[in-house]
Amino acid sequence: MFPRVPQHHQILEYAWLAALLINLPATAPAQIITEYKVPTHDSLPFAVTPGPDGALWFTEVHGNKIGRITTDGAITEYPVPTPDSKPIWIVAGPDGALWFTEMAGNKIGSITTLGVFSEYQLPKPGSDPWDIISGPGDLLWFTEHGGSFAIGSISTGGTLADYPVPLPAWDLGAGPDGAVWYTEWVNDKVARMTTAGVVTNQYAVPTPNSNPNVIIAGPDQLLWFTEYAGDKIASLTTAGAIVEYPVPTPKSEPGNITVGPDGALWFTEHAGNKIGRMTVAGAFAEYLVPTPSSAPMVVEPGSDGALWFTEYYGNKIGRITTPAK
Repeated sequence: MFPRVPQHHQILEYAWLAALLINLPATAPAQIITEYKVPTHDSLPFAVTPGPDGALWFTEVHGNKIGRITTDGAITEYPVPTPDSKPIWIVAGPDGALWFTEMAGNKIGSITTLGVFSEYQLPKPGSDPWDIISGPGDLLWFTEHGGSFAIGSISTGGTLADYPVPLPAWDLGAGPDGAVWYTEWVNDKVARMTTAGVVTNQYAVPTPNSNPNVIIAGPDQLLWFTEYAGDKIASLTTAGAIVEYPVPTPKSEPGNITVGPDGALWFTEHAGNKIGRMTVAGAFAEYLVPTPSSAPMVVEPGSDGALWFTEYYGNKIGRITTPAK
């Protein structure tokens, strides 16, 4: 077991009214944003995910650590065994461990809630694993950004497989149809792949040069994805019909997207420095992050009914309450 690195946390709390309210009543309630400073200086926290222990777990790209934050804001950090591995995305696996990609380490890693690491070397050098999801077949699925057109999978026992794809895959989502769906950032498409590795469809995004980014299954049997350069949130049926919704803030660079405990879609705006909320009917609200130029990266629901997000340049973990029902 690798030793824990307990740290004191610093809390900055703000009560903020919505910076922009589009298509919502002017009397919409204020949302409270609380920020917790990551102990490691300039750690570049990237992804965050809810753990099976009720805490949130996050990656530190520059800090080369996996962090854990309780819903009370107490942070513990665990150094990744491989030096300068650049942990990127993280997700809870079907085995109760947290699984993450090591982009520079060319490995898939896991950490138990007690802080015990396992690492699995990818067979192809320079695969640069990026996104990782817990998907069909009780497998972890991941994209490779290192030049090879492939999506990989790994079992909780460490068995690896590789599936060639026609065009480079960016981010992954588990579809409501039991397939793996992924975005093609450079080629402005969204594709569907079976668990056998067969790519059955590729659907062109209507907006040119939109850079489709993160894709998830929504609360409505649709797939939803962000368009980083297109400044839009889009829905996609399993038959390939796409509807786009422009984000109110221009050049906001929407990044991660998730389903909140309130049934709405929540997303980060990297350049807009905001957390966005959108109903499945297309009504938007945006909430300004207190720390300027913090670059909110990934947002996910916590066990406390709030949304938690990473601030890449702000070096903080943020928490935002959800509207009262």
